[in-house]
Amino acid sequence: MSHLFGHDQPLSAQGGGVKPPSFVGSFDPRVRVVAACLFAVMVVSLQQIEFAIGAFVIAIATMLLTDLPLRLTLKRMAAMDGFIIVMLVMLPFTTLGTPIFSMLGADASKEGLLHAVLIGIRANAVVLMMLSLLSGLTPVTLGHTLYRLRCPAALVHLMMFTVRYISVLHDEYHRLRMAMKLRGFKARNTFHTYRSFGYLFGMLLVRSLERAERVLEAMKCRGFSGHFPMIDQLVFRRRDAILGATFFVMIAALILMDRIYVLAY
Repeated sequence: MSHLFGHDQPLSAQGGGVKPPSFVGSFDPRVRVVAACLFAVMVVSLQQIEFAIGAFVIAIATMLLTDLPLRLTLKRMAAMDGFIIVMLVMLPFTTLGTPIFSMLGADASKEGLLHAVLIGIRANAVVLMMLSLLSGLTPVTLGHTLYRLRCPAALVHLMMFTVRYISVLHDEYHRLRMAMKLRGFKARNTFHTYRSFGYLFGMLLVRSLERAERVLEAMKCRGFSGHFPMIDQLVFRRRDAILGATFFVMIAALILMDRIYVLAY
């Protein structure tokens, strides 16, 4: 799961030496997380396509300042677009407005089409900016960053444990599925198949609870007292303040122009 946060890891995969961070990766993680959240909140409030495109251009420019692989980044964005494509396709047919064409007796409105385009641009801008600003942050670094930003400790612990053990549960699921296949199980549209999958997920839940209890006991034996010690030192520098101020000014300018345009027209 750590690959979801980017590929500019501290160690090079080839020689084991220290890999220098990208330009964006050299800034304080706290500033990057706050900037990403601020960008997302402000971009989703844009109401004009022109200014949403401006936010998307800012996200592209930020990506170019990282070492994110272009092909993998496009795949991640395409995966996100796959979830919202149905909504975007249906929106022109479910929004009242000026008809522009008909399909199977349903009229597609101009207002619905423009709204769908606006949502798509905003979503892609937010996802691309998130990938760019959070690239290179390992789950541990992200957890420490959220903890220092005064996020609830329970939420931070839950995130870190989820990232750590989701791959373990994935392997456990595949072992159970392999055991079913070795016993001749084949998935069909029958009651036996549904019941077998119910047993599968029930057993996965039971094993997850048992593993969680063993992990908790092991942590207590090692002195775990409810919090993780912070071993990294995050230093807020002048360049970090400049980055935060620059992001705020750019997004605030887009929001201001968007509101002026709405009030004027």
